[in-house]
This record gives sequence, C-alpha cells and structure tokens, in this order.
Amino acid sequence: MRGTLVRYGSHHAQVAEVWRPPGVVSDRPVVVLIHGGFWRQLSTKRLMHRMARAIAAHGWVAYNLEYRRVGRLGGGWPVTFDDVVDALDALAGVEGVDHRRIVTCGHSAGGHLALWAGASRSSGAASRVRPGAVCVHTAISLAGVVDLAAAARHRIGGDAVVDLMGGGPDEVPHRYALGSPAQLVPSGTRQLLLHGLDDTTVPPALSRDYVDLVRTRGGAARYVPLPGVAHMEMIDPGGAAFPEVLACLDAVAVG
Repeated sequence: MRGTLVRYGSHHAQVAEVWRPPGVVSDRPVVVLIHGGFWRQLSTKRLMHRMARAIAAHGWVAYNLEYRRVGRLGGGWPVTFDDVVDALDALAGVEGVDHRRIVTCGHSAGGHLALWAGASRSSGAASRVRPGAVCVHTAISLAGVVDLAAAARHRIGGDAVVDLMGGGPDEVPHRYALGSPAQLVPSGTRQLLLHGLDDTTVPPALSRDYVDLVRTRGGAARYVPLPGVAHMEMIDPGGAAFPEVLACLDAVAVG
C-alpha cells in the first residue's frame, strides 16, 4: 500500500499523499496527518508513513501532508501556516472522501499545526479565509507543541519556535495570537491531546496545561497522559498512543 500524490501548490514541498483503504470505493472519513520535526526542513512526511498505512488499514483515508519548513524551503511565518490551509482546501477536490468527517492529527510540531488547523486557520490575511473551505471535525495532538509562547520562553527545541515565528512572543505578539493554539481557545473543534509521560523532547505539561486552559474557557478538549511513553513512540502504530487514536476515530465515525 502506497500513497498517491496530490499537489496543492507549485513548490516541490507543497504535496500530500492520499492513502486509501484497500478495496473500498465509498466515501471514507479522512485523517490529515501532519509530521513533526520542530518545523525544520530536515524532517519530512516519511515520518508518518507507518501511521498512514495503519490508518488506511483501519478503513479511513489518510492524507499525509508535506509543507514548507524553516530553512532553505522558505517556511516559517506565515508560509508554513498557509501551506497547511492550502493543503486542507485541496481536500475538497479529492474524490472518495467524506468531507463531513475530517480529523487532523499531528505529532510534535505537527500537533501544533493540527490544533491550529482546527481553529481559526488564519495568518492574518483576509484572502486566507475562504467560503466553502473544508471543516475540521476533530483535532488530535500527539505530544504537540501546543503553546508557542511557553515553548519559546522555555526554549523547547532550542530556537525552533522563534525561527518559525520570526521572533519571540514579546517581539511579534500578533503572530503568536494568530498562530498559537493556546491563544485561540476555545476553538469550537473537539480536541484530543495525547502525551507520553517519558517525553524529554516536548514536556507533557504543555498538553496538560493547554487542556486545563480550554476547559476553563468552556471548550471541549481531553488530555490522555501515557505512562512510560517517549516522544517518538507516539507515532508508532504498535505503541500505546495508537489505540487511543483509533478509539477517537471510531467515535467520529459514528458521531
């Protein structure tokens, strides 16, 4: 099983892979997979291939995004964010997809983008808000960097957040207001945050505190701590996180 490419822009990084369940011809719900790597060019969509294959085997379409990352690819604010919007909008032209049941699911930096994609999806330009754009039903964060300001101040990933946003939260606060999920709550989208308690790359407190914030503001979010699970285990289909992901997808499928 391999994914077929969809191009959503002219840059070579503006592509997505569509992984389909074998033998299924009816419209299927879709999981938008967004890889991590602290938004840097070194990491690619290949990180999510095993998850894409497992999700397709579960009966869903997996839509595995590539996007322009920080470095020679020209990513960062607002390019990386706008690529996610364009990739999601391109789903409208993908056949065999149930557009009422779209779940975003991202790991690490991709967890940030998955929650952001389920929120405002605006980088501040009015032209980015399009009528008829696809809607996200549920957003899943796997060890996500869900609070950019906190991550920048604690130097999670070194200077990764500052490099992404083009400055710190005190230098470009308007960008953080638009681009950080923690500053967009409640988003109106169901959210599930999974985090391994043995994660030494992205502290699980980011996910825990985010969900506490959502709940205090009347939003719907659930935090699932996973004892003994480290950062990269979150995208292992044989790991502790994947059954939780499948349970969430099954709930969306019948909801």
